[in-house]
Amino acid sequence: MPYVNIKVTKEKIPVTAEQKERLIQGVTRLLQEVLGKNPKTTVVVIDEVDTDNWGIGGESVTIRRKRGE
Repeated sequence: MPYVNIKVTKEKIPVTAEQKERLIQGVTRLLQEVLGKNPKTTVVVIDEVDTDNWGIGGESVTIRRKRGE
């Protein structure tokens, strides 16, 4: 049973329900096509993470974005 966890940062313009559905369908289809996995047992989870909780290079994404990075 494949388990896929997609993590994205929470943005001012959020990921829509339609976009999430497309991600779930696309990942499920890709696993079926590439690895022959059963779509009925494929689990896809999408986590939206606050930019304060996502770090790159020792800094939060919030701080980096304030600097324009």
